[in-house]
Amino acid sequence: MSEFNKVAIVGRPGHKGVAETCVRLFRFLSGYGVTVITDATTAGFAVAPDCKIVEKETLSADCDLVIVVGGDGSMLKMAKFVVPDDVPVIGINRGKLGFLTDVLPDELEEQLSAVLAGDYTVEKRFLLDVACLKNGQRHALGSALNDVVLHPGQAAQMIEFELFVDDRFVYSQESDGLIAATPTGSTAYALSAGGPIMHPDLNAIVLVPMYPHSLSSRPVVIDGDSEIKLVVANRTSHFPLLSCDGEVCHTAQADTEILMTKKQSPLRLIHPLRHTFYQACRSKLGWGSRLANSDD
Repeated sequence: MSEFNKVAIVGRPGHKGVAETCVRLFRFLSGYGVTVITDATTAGFAVAPDCKIVEKETLSADCDLVIVVGGDGSMLKMAKFVVPDDVPVIGINRGKLGFLTDVLPDELEEQLSAVLAGDYTVEKRFLLDVACLKNGQRHALGSALNDVVLHPGQAAQMIEFELFVDDRFVYSQESDGLIAATPTGSTAYALSAGGPIMHPDLNAIVLVPMYPHSLSSRPVVIDGDSEIKLVVANRTSHFPLLSCDGEVCHTAQADTEILMTKKQSPLRLIHPLRHTFYQACRSKLGWGSRLANSDD
């Protein structure tokens, strides 16, 4: 018996090994008597017989568990679709790092059997909602599980902007931009830019400057319930871009006000019982895993 009655499978097309893993998944789930759902793209490259096929954007409305096959990028793309329906997600890693997709393909049957039997943990990962102010009106731009980035969109072009947190002025800055990252995103782009690693249970956001024109400018960690406001300088001669999880969602102009706040609904991320964040860091970031007094 399965704790979940309707399970969706979504795979990343053109990604090495994804089709093979999806076929194994379809075969595995058929033995549990669950209804299997997928999108047209996955069904096309994985040959999914006897599956209900729906649009990817509405897939989570028809199921009670989503299995994402791919890398962390695949999970990021699915997050914005599943969060409104409060459907849990688990990832099978066919990417490079796998902080979000942590089930190994070779352990697929063993680990998913435990999950379907109810043996798993659930993490709630918050997202950032992004909006801009135009003529006093708030216009939603998108959501991000990892990070929101203000950047020039072209090489060697500095941006001037002001940063406010909860309507309190923090600083003005000339730099290549700013990364606002959740704890989930602290091990992604923000880490490459010199930001700290944050445990996913923290209610915090890290603001990481990108190549600031100041030696004293450093990453700042703020409360996760804060409202962040960026104001693009009125003398800006080009149009900076705003990205949510790597996808451009807005082109800013002079005096544009950008607002970021925690999304009310979190992503429910399922892990096998033995999963820990620190083990993931040891595996993905090359942290030492040998005791100092070990003889072997």
